[in-house]
Amino acid sequence: MESPRIIAGVARIVRDVGIAEELAQDALVAALEQWPRDGVPGNPGAWLTATAKHRAIDLVRRRERYARKLAEMGRDLETSGPRNHLDEPADPDGIDDDLLRLVFTACHPVLSAEARIALTLRLLGGLTTAEIARAFLTPEKTLAQRIVRAKRTLAAKGVPFEVPYGPEREARLGSVLEVIYLIFNEGYAATAGDDWLRPALCEDALRLARVLAELMPKEPEVHGLAALLELQASRSAARTGPDGEPVLLKDQSRARWNRVLVRRGFAALGRAEAVSSGGGPGPYVLQAAIAACHAHALTYAETDWGRIVTLYGMLAVRAPSPVVELNRAVAVSMAEGPGAALPLVDALAGEPALREYHLLPSVRGDLLVRLGRTEEAAREFARAADLTRNERERELLWRRAEECGWLR
Repeated sequence: MESPRIIAGVARIVRDVGIAEELAQDALVAALEQWPRDGVPGNPGAWLTATAKHRAIDLVRRRERYARKLAEMGRDLETSGPRNHLDEPADPDGIDDDLLRLVFTACHPVLSAEARIALTLRLLGGLTTAEIARAFLTPEKTLAQRIVRAKRTLAAKGVPFEVPYGPEREARLGSVLEVIYLIFNEGYAATAGDDWLRPALCEDALRLARVLAELMPKEPEVHGLAALLELQASRSAARTGPDGEPVLLKDQSRARWNRVLVRRGFAALGRAEAVSSGGGPGPYVLQAAIAACHAHALTYAETDWGRIVTLYGMLAVRAPSPVVELNRAVAVSMAEGPGAALPLVDALAGEPALREYHLLPSVRGDLLVRLGRTEEAAREFARAADLTRNERERELLWRRAEECGWLR
């Protein structure tokens, strides 16, 4: 998360997220050149932030149109001390504010919804273009072009680097919540790479959700997202085995679930319900309620699957998507049996958005195993293994295929 912090801090100076990203990269290059020669500073993050900020200030000074900003930065330099104090820790509160400004700036309505999400994942989540493309099920070239155009649009429109207020804040809130959730999901189940979890992304998304909840205490969906992330994060330690292999929900030791985070999730969900003003719960509150069902159950078998089916049905009305329908099918399989769920999954086979989505054949394989159709299940798990880009998940799916008789 060091890179987003640097970008956010520099963006406050140069008011251009594209230039801020370039200056952050320059600071990293400077570190690669200087640290092997001079030694790693006591606070590497503060060193990188200060270096990028000083370069930003130099850039501002060179540009006449930033003359007014030059005077402000000069005052900042006087209060923050001379340049040889690069090891001073940065102000964490100020950084948090900058990160939030960066989220709202990247989610400005001059950008399309897809561009807002892609840009914020690039800047805040620190994800590569390839990782975002996989998360969106979109070609990498398309994503790269989308991000470049988004940065150019923000600069061309002179979008202010700020957290908006009033109706404008409300208008941007939906995409802000979506972005934070996507960052969390990438950390919770990485789309690619050698690790199943990326804990730093989960922690950063959770922190952003908590900050947003403090900023907008009367918004139920903000509390709903915070509750959802708290409850999901509570399972993190149980989601992998000793060697980092994925552990499915049904096999997890609930003794390893973090009860502090569970309590925080319940409290956030309670706040969401308390500030609700009618019209029914929103998508994040509903998903938090589903997560709460799992957290309340002492074992997988004791889960209230009937209530979860109901909640997914409500979610499908508020935020319809093929992924929601797939999750609802899983809940139906637990409440009514795999035979009731299989037609629901088969009906999703033609969905374009799920064509390369590995969890569709994975879920189908699981249903077929429970129906005793192991030969068909093996083919589904093998297909899912071919589709996933995460090595840990691929190993799990191949193992399940082999348990069903698949020969590699």
